[in-house]
Amino acid sequence: MKRFLLSLCLLLPLIGLSQVTTNPDPILIDQPVTITVDVTATTCNSIVNPTKVYAHLGVGDDTNEYGIKVVGNWGQDDGIGEMTNNGDGTWSITFTPNTYFNLTAAEEANVTKMGMVFRNPDGTQELKLDNGGCQNFVFNVGAFQVTMINPESNGTIGVNNNSGTQILAQNTNGNATYVLKANGSVVNTSTTTFYSYFFPNITENKYCELEVTQGGSMVTKKFTILVNDTQTAAMPANMENGINYTSNTSATLVLEAPYKDYVYVAGSFNNWTPTASHAMKKDPTSGKFWVEVTGLTPGQIETYQYWVGAQSPVTDSPRVVKVADPFSTLVLSPFDDPWIPASSYPNLPTYPAGQEREVTVLQTGQTPYNWQVTNFQKPKKEDLVIYEVLIRDFDKNTDGGRNFQHLIDRIDYFKNLNVNAIQLMPIMEFEGNESWGYNTSFHMALDKYYGTEDKFKEFVDLCHQNGIAVILDVALNHAFGRNPMVRMWMNDPDGDGWGEPSSENPYFNEVAQHSYSVGSDFNHTEQYDAPTPEATTTNPITNYYVERVIKHWIEEFKIDGFRWDLTKGFTQKAETGDAATNSYQSDRVNILKAYADYSWSLDPDHYVIFEHLGGNQEEKEWADYRVGEGKGIMLWGKMTDPYNQLTMGYASGSNINGMGHNSRSFIAPRLVGYPESHDEERLMYRNLQFGNSTNTSHDVTNLNTAIKRMSPMGAVSLTIPGPKMIWHFGELGMENSIFTCNNGTVNEPGGADGDCKLDTKPQPQWDNSWLTDVNRSQVYNDWSRLNDLKINEPVFEGDYVINNSTNPNVDTLTPRIYIFDNTIPANELRNVVILANFDVVTQNITPDFPYTGTWYDLMDETNSTSINVSSTSAQISIPPGEFRIYGNAVPQSLSNEEFDVVQGFKLHPNPASTSFSLTTKMKHVQIIDVSGKLITEYKGDFEAGHQFNIESLSEGLYLIKLEDDLGQTKTSKLIKL
Repeated sequence: MKRFLLSLCLLLPLIGLSQVTTNPDPILIDQPVTITVDVTATTCNSIVNPTKVYAHLGVGDDTNEYGIKVVGNWGQDDGIGEMTNNGDGTWSITFTPNTYFNLTAAEEANVTKMGMVFRNPDGTQELKLDNGGCQNFVFNVGAFQVTMINPESNGTIGVNNNSGTQILAQNTNGNATYVLKANGSVVNTSTTTFYSYFFPNITENKYCELEVTQGGSMVTKKFTILVNDTQTAAMPANMENGINYTSNTSATLVLEAPYKDYVYVAGSFNNWTPTASHAMKKDPTSGKFWVEVTGLTPGQIETYQYWVGAQSPVTDSPRVVKVADPFSTLVLSPFDDPWIPASSYPNLPTYPAGQEREVTVLQTGQTPYNWQVTNFQKPKKEDLVIYEVLIRDFDKNTDGGRNFQHLIDRIDYFKNLNVNAIQLMPIMEFEGNESWGYNTSFHMALDKYYGTEDKFKEFVDLCHQNGIAVILDVALNHAFGRNPMVRMWMNDPDGDGWGEPSSENPYFNEVAQHSYSVGSDFNHTEQYDAPTPEATTTNPITNYYVERVIKHWIEEFKIDGFRWDLTKGFTQKAETGDAATNSYQSDRVNILKAYADYSWSLDPDHYVIFEHLGGNQEEKEWADYRVGEGKGIMLWGKMTDPYNQLTMGYASGSNINGMGHNSRSFIAPRLVGYPESHDEERLMYRNLQFGNSTNTSHDVTNLNTAIKRMSPMGAVSLTIPGPKMIWHFGELGMENSIFTCNNGTVNEPGGADGDCKLDTKPQPQWDNSWLTDVNRSQVYNDWSRLNDLKINEPVFEGDYVINNSTNPNVDTLTPRIYIFDNTIPANELRNVVILANFDVVTQNITPDFPYTGTWYDLMDETNSTSINVSSTSAQISIPPGEFRIYGNAVPQSLSNEEFDVVQGFKLHPNPASTSFSLTTKMKHVQIIDVSGKLITEYKGDFEAGHQFNIESLSEGLYLIKLEDDLGQTKTSKLIKL
């Protein structure tokens, strides 16, 4: 039996370490203690050169060191928990625990552990224990310590019906009195230092307390004995895994748990003490466990877990595991929820006291969301301009959180940029709060740090109202350790409740079958009970789970598409390294096609995007798959390096032909080309660090010079036919490195303190009002115009040539792009020529127009600028860092703003410094900044010529929204000087 002889561990802290020390040790609840932390020590996190250090402290019992009381306001520089600088890299704080935590006598009696996390003042840096993963520092409280040996502290024992089990415990400091109670009745009493009692003939679940008294101190250890007496019964028809709401007062719960012998449902509806009535039955056909929960109150929040038992699990795998429902759509977490601000998730349900790890929320009689758009027409794949967003780093923390509401408040920012799709990095329940989201633990649950389900639906609905599709980034090649499907079948040799997949795990591989693994690797293509390792049949249990995830987000949230993360991981045949992982794998091709088919069965126009970044053979097979039906899978097309060579001003390696689908021989434009993504270094950062500085009058390492070069970068990327992607704030010339730390410093890979790639980023784009900066706003406006052209002009769905058809793969600082569609009438826009100069000196570029005549400057929204081409080879002089885009005709179909034109309207003067007036009578005037924020508004009967004072406005660009007596509306731009 594990830990039978570990008697010496009672005198040591729960986790022995040198980074944090306590004096005295162990900590005494009613005596002063000094805690000292060395912030220079290496851990999984760090606090870099702090001016202040805060101790975020909690006390609890053996199951949760923060479970009784917590002191500290995360992210607040308010003095609560502030430590003293000792001048040698260490910081200290001294207090008396029972007064510091304001404990009642009952709370004080139950405290056995103290948890510690250390942070900088705003909480953007934290120091935790590196013990195979970031964990709280945990120390024992009390000189009198008791350790359970069987079951382990506050654990659970499973026994067969009418059998028995041994109860074992030990204590420090000599003899103590042990009183064992079961279901409220005393079972045994003994005085000893090593307690042993055999509990015989158990026929019902026992909820036990072992009260251990020594002198005036008493420690209570609680544990549960579960009876394995599973009954066989046919499951009702049409039940799915997870929660099945059968009425306003009932729900049927279904769990698929191969190799498990019994399951109980413990929850708020049975006071977390399940009896035989909440033992799950086993369906004889499917082998699934199920139970009906009745007597529920409509609309009332309930919580529950599965207590899953196996009498003979594989070595080092626990006999009983407590897990939330794998198909949860809302979970409560003791690890993350205390730090979720009410501004992001109002009225967050309370985590049930006395439980451990995640619990599932169940609620009958929910009010469905009232969708305003029920028939959204998705933009064509060929026209997509996707804007990639990490919610955490998109907006300022103005209300204590970073959430969906911030995106809603910025909807005009997206609209004015003329993007027609927003792709969100993972928003499924992930471990921690401030994450990129790829450490997913519950794929069907929304992460509460970003907001509520209804708020997310409001965001999707608003996007659809404005013609913007919503795409989710999903990580379905792996899951992390809190995932119930990992934990139900895990190797857990130290018995701490965490572990990696065991050999029994039907969902996950023990060893990743590809070379890019993170977390636990899903087994998608090998049947979990296949007779031979070479079997390549699909794995139905994983396939079902993935399809349920797809269905949930499409049907419940009207999600328009998925970007599938790391599709190289969807194979069982590439465990031998990079060469195998990157080579053609037929099982990977087939399973991903099957998942695409399932998505299209639910939504025929669903966007399916793979982040494969691999060999052309697989990508072409996916891109061409069912393309004749208007489908086809889109592929991420990374082009960071060649575009960065252009923006830095270096010809070598600047070939951009790979930005288009023709370079991959795809039948249709299915390549989502991008110069930047969340994974790549910012172009602007490298421009400033390494740009061409040989011409002092056009020095790329100069900020404004580098920013201006982002406009031509957009011109030679966004316009190429096929879907394209923008990484947020590239359109404003964001120059912060991807390795920027939350304090603004840059820690690149290989540094002594590790890199800051995953850190929460500063928000200079809002703090410094970049939209009012003339250089940055010019890039934004240029990209907006380019997006409008791409989306609304049919020629941009046609064909293209980069540089020239005979030599497209050329390194050049003066790229030329030719876009054409000869099926368009000759008097309409059917030919586009794009010229750019990324050199640091003026270049005379031979445009090679396809024919002579009048060519219009498509960046001129008034369509009044043109050139007369009498010779197609006559050179055009273009200064460094500029571009030209010409069309054979003026645009005919550019999108109108959402407001109709009011006849006879004019706003003057424009630009204006003190006031403006209108030439038409108006009843409602709004002044809005370019981020979508309403600055001021006027309501009344304003005659023509009425002066609207703007002296208080800051300099910059504004939108003026107008409404006349007839209800007609219009917007216009105003420049405030």
